[in-house]
Amino acid sequence: MPGVPRLTRPAAAVVAAALVAATAACTSENPDQSPTPARTETRGPSGPVPSGLERFYGQPLTWGACESFATTAEDRDAFRKPGLECARLTVPLDYGDPGGRTITLGLLRRPAEDQGARVGSLVLNPGGPGASGMSTAANLARTVSGTELGRRMDLVGFDPRGVGASEPQVRCLTDQERDAERLDNDVDTSPRGVEQTENEERDYVGKCAERAGRDLLATMGTRDVAKDLDVLRSALGDPKLTYLGYSYGTRIGTAYAEAFPTNVRAMVLDGAVAPAQDPVAELVAQGAGFQRAFTAFATWCAQQPQCALGNDPARAVPAFRRLVDPLVDHPAPVDGGRKLSYGDATTAVIQALYAESYWKTLDHALRQLAEGRGTELMAFADVYYGRGSDGRYSTTMDAFTAVRCVDDPRLVDRNVRKEADRRYREAAPFLDDGRGASGALDACAFWPVPPTSQPHQPKVDGLPDTVVISTTGDPATPYQAGVDLAKALHARLLTHEGEGHTVFLQGVRCVDDAVTRYLVDLQLPADGATCRR
Repeated sequence: MPGVPRLTRPAAAVVAAALVAATAACTSENPDQSPTPARTETRGPSGPVPSGLERFYGQPLTWGACESFATTAEDRDAFRKPGLECARLTVPLDYGDPGGRTITLGLLRRPAEDQGARVGSLVLNPGGPGASGMSTAANLARTVSGTELGRRMDLVGFDPRGVGASEPQVRCLTDQERDAERLDNDVDTSPRGVEQTENEERDYVGKCAERAGRDLLATMGTRDVAKDLDVLRSALGDPKLTYLGYSYGTRIGTAYAEAFPTNVRAMVLDGAVAPAQDPVAELVAQGAGFQRAFTAFATWCAQQPQCALGNDPARAVPAFRRLVDPLVDHPAPVDGGRKLSYGDATTAVIQALYAESYWKTLDHALRQLAEGRGTELMAFADVYYGRGSDGRYSTTMDAFTAVRCVDDPRLVDRNVRKEADRRYREAAPFLDDGRGASGALDACAFWPVPPTSQPHQPKVDGLPDTVVISTTGDPATPYQAGVDLAKALHARLLTHEGEGHTVFLQGVRCVDDAVTRYLVDLQLPADGATCRR
């Protein structure tokens, strides 16, 4: 429905790296690095190989320089870091027709520092859906440098089908069309407003079908990504998969665990998507999570000398509404000539609530908005939408829609949709513009291909011990979702008491030590283990 956040997001550490890039001038740390010489490795096939897929499971990978894989200005800098190498993995477009059309996935690897003590590959996905695993691996390369994880394991990020450097991409809107779409607030909930919104959604779907192709859209779901992941495991030469999934990446991990339980060596799922929760319940739970995060921010802010929302947290919601409501009719100017819309302002705040480390910047951005300027909030919104410093958009938003529309059941009843919006507004009053609930159907109601998955309780007989990390103050994937996923997978739950969306490799030593021990030595965290920052 218009104006509400996507259900999941990339790991907080990756978003932080993108935010830094969006608010500061981009400079390459190693502009004169010599190019990585290309070399071809054949490590597969390894482990079980499904019949008919032998050529994919045993394919060689040619590793070389990463710069040509970059699809954003920020990636061009990150991919120049020394020690990184990239390759392409070929997979079937349709696993029901493995002899037919093929597509390629982009891969980025940071090899283990001690190859003699190497355990294997740690394959990661940051979520979204639609976020780049290649970008994540590049941004985490420095984090793992010199650690036991960095010494013992290759760090491998992949761009799922249709995403980032993978070919072909799912790209539905041009950069100019996306900029224009962000200025359209869609706050009119009258019958006329609903009709206009739905016409815009139909137009968007038509562009997706025309520009990406129905055959790619039909195979964008998590079901097929899990199969791609098993091809990658084998081509990397790993008999069993070691996997790290953040946010929506936990859904990929869950799908893999269900499809290939005996092919798992180790699996860490951080910031869980509950496997059986229907999309409406998930959305409402997330709304409540963001409201709790907004209240926590307002409580902290009230103790600062000049809080944009005042010194009474109980009045923070009306104070916030007074700041953003005028933007519906009067967007705020932004440096460079752009305009901050109402939708961008609320999206920016949602983005900033993903991590406690953003609160100071958010307060300053809201104070800037009170002065009539929207530059700092626009930087948050640009990160959310994947708009780079060069004005170009990543594939994240279009891929997000493409995946969710084939992963989840569709809401095609306007009364159900309106009730879902009402419940969301009730759960997150700071996002309620007071105009009443909307029954407008979203793009998925008009999607040109059918769903390929449904929320359900996974069956994972034969799955070894896995680890689920859940943060008590996670606004995007609330703590209970992690509890539910751990129970469904019979996994060990590691609780992080703190704020923010996801936590592993983000500076909480207790979490990092416990999870590293598991990934390297398969030693589980203690039963009932809890970590604090």
